[in-house]
Amino acid sequence: TRYFVDHRTVRVVGGRGGGGGHSFYSEPRKIFGGPDGGNGGDGGHVILKADQQMKSLSSVLPFYQGFHGEKGGNKNCYGANGAYVYVKVPVGTLVKEDGKVLADLTQHGEEYIAAYGGAGGKGNRFFLSNENRAPTLFTPGEPGQERVLHLELKMTAHAGLVGFPNAGKSSLLRAISSAKPAVAAYPFTTLNPHVGIVHYQDYEQVAVADIPGLIKGAHQNRGLGVAFLKHIERCRFLLYVVDLSVSQPWIQLQDLKYELEQYKKGLSERPCVVVGNKIDLAQSRINLPLLKEQVDERVIALSALTGDNLEELLLHLRELYDAYVKTEQSRGQSPIKW
Repeated sequence: TRYFVDHRTVRVVGGRGGGGGHSFYSEPRKIFGGPDGGNGGDGGHVILKADQQMKSLSSVLPFYQGFHGEKGGNKNCYGANGAYVYVKVPVGTLVKEDGKVLADLTQHGEEYIAAYGGAGGKGNRFFLSNENRAPTLFTPGEPGQERVLHLELKMTAHAGLVGFPNAGKSSLLRAISSAKPAVAAYPFTTLNPHVGIVHYQDYEQVAVADIPGLIKGAHQNRGLGVAFLKHIERCRFLLYVVDLSVSQPWIQLQDLKYELEQYKKGLSERPCVVVGNKIDLAQSRINLPLLKEQVDERVIALSALTGDNLEELLLHLRELYDAYVKTEQSRGQSPIKW
């Protein structure tokens, strides 16, 4: 089993450059043919490449080394360059060194050169001049760049399901997409973020992330805490899932917004909708009008278990997505596509 991993420390070393060649051309009746040692090949880079098929950093190894360049040969033959080493990482990976962000790989196929290969050495042919007709000087290849990088994955999805444990987030994701997160009657059933894709008839796809349940004090790393609050950062709009069957469900919404705001200022102000789950229960139908009185946001009451009123949520989800796409295009940026 591969476990979900959202941070890794990796040491990367570029390939060493090949040494320059040292030889003199010689054949019958042409004894003084001159120097003909070729240059060495460059070492290979180590390159991080974002891949949509990767969902976790679990397959990233702790060490990568680029291939070395080959030594220069005689007859002015250059050594071959070392091959590049590509490391596949999930879309949404941050690359850090000493706390400083070097790259943010948010698009499929985006690349970042983590470690440059060393330059190849010069053969003695390179040092031929009018003053020195028989140079014996040649240089070795340079070592590759060596770095220790910290990779951090922040889930990239359009919508984030935010709620307390057992509010029904995983059940809702199962109902609207083909994702299969675990569902059970105990808190913290979801330990890893899951992304489900909602398909529409015009072939648009909206990615919805099921974030593990938050509790009071999550911004201080209580419960699953900061480890999963960071995955909400990348979501363009939020679905607050509240359990309508508990007394005063609007308190849940206030607590959730407080936790998001304490973690990162402005996070709770993103476009959102309040999803009142478990409307199939009698107590929920009593609490629904009270919730609508207390909150300013739109409230969509539904049941993830029976499928009641899922259509209204799917239509509103598409409205939020279309508004996000229009906003990004007006800024001259390309929206995230799944």
